[in-house]
Amino acid sequence: MRTMRSVIVIGGGISGLAAAWQLRGRADVTVLESSTRVGGKLRTGTIAGVTVDEGAESLMSLGPEAVELAAAVGLGDSLCAPAQAPTVIWTDGALRPLPPGHVRGVPTDPSALTGTGLLSLEGVARVAAEETLPATPLTEDCSVGAYLGTRIGQEAVAVHGVVGGTGRFPAAVADASGARILTGTTARSLQRVAGDRWRVRAMTGDGVLTMEADAVVLALPAFAAAELLRPHSPMAEAGLSSIPHASTAVITLAFSRARAHFLPTGNGFLVPPVDGHTLKAASFLSNKWSWLHDRAPETFVLRASIGRIGEDELLSRPDRHLVRSAVAELHRAVGPMGEPLASRVTRWDRGLPQYGVGHRERVARIREAADELPRLALCGAAYEGVGVGACVATGLAAGRQILSQP
Repeated sequence: MRTMRSVIVIGGGISGLAAAWQLRGRADVTVLESSTRVGGKLRTGTIAGVTVDEGAESLMSLGPEAVELAAAVGLGDSLCAPAQAPTVIWTDGALRPLPPGHVRGVPTDPSALTGTGLLSLEGVARVAAEETLPATPLTEDCSVGAYLGTRIGQEAVAVHGVVGGTGRFPAAVADASGARILTGTTARSLQRVAGDRWRVRAMTGDGVLTMEADAVVLALPAFAAAELLRPHSPMAEAGLSSIPHASTAVITLAFSRARAHFLPTGNGFLVPPVDGHTLKAASFLSNKWSWLHDRAPETFVLRASIGRIGEDELLSRPDRHLVRSAVAELHRAVGPMGEPLASRVTRWDRGLPQYGVGHRERVARIREAADELPRLALCGAAYEGVGVGACVATGLAAGRQILSQP
């Protein structure tokens, strides 16, 4: 295993920062980030004087990578669990809790579905019969919905937070990595130069910056990585360009507890797309995270998410329209809360890659093509998962890949 003299990480989201952390002490690392801050879709803001997450608000602990990295960079004492509450679905005109004992939304006890309103009596009977059905071999890739739909009908289609906001996580990783961080620096081209080195041409507020390094990690959205790889790997570029993305928006609302007509209980709810609502989820932050309630006991803060694939027209509307739509649907779902005292809309353009049928094979082809390029690694949300934990895992793997190359 050879220590690289220098590595350029293009992209300062949590994936790129995890790669830089993995490389710490083994390489001279420079991180290029186009925006004015690191963290990507992990970001905190304020509303009514309260600090809240504007992007991802938790670290999924199904895999250990994100939680372990948070502890390693000094946030172990700041990790916290959400309040215990059932997972709730807003569907068919009512809030319906999922029965206990489900695994990632899939019930393990068919009898628990009876009377929930989530499935019809016929649907419950199909679920109960699942154990008696012969195994269905997967001869080709298909969606989870298609697989379950053929067997039990179309109806069936561990988390940590950080005190002060999950947006604290990337800054802590950046500091612990020891990497040189250049914000406001957008990579425009990638070239191979003599001696198997990489040359990166980037734009800054002061003009053009040209750098060379022994290795490069591309920690970018798929469409941005595709642009840089076009001259070097048409196969990788084609695969990355074919990954669709959905734009989303997070609408954060603050209510005065003293003036609100009604405040909801629980941690929030999810909304299936078949119900035709604008909202796709709501999170009652002041209920979910005790640290937020303790810091602002007179204020109730929640956030609503909108934006699915193909909803570009919805997201083109002005902020005030999105706020009014969110408030109206929240009133329908949970009750007459009254008017918020403050609102904030955070837009994430093309922020969520979509994993359709064939995604795993597409990623395998992309990685196979990229592996033909020496001392180059890929990481980010476009590959093996969009959650924080999955992104951290790809960044750590990219760092290990660079270290393992001659």
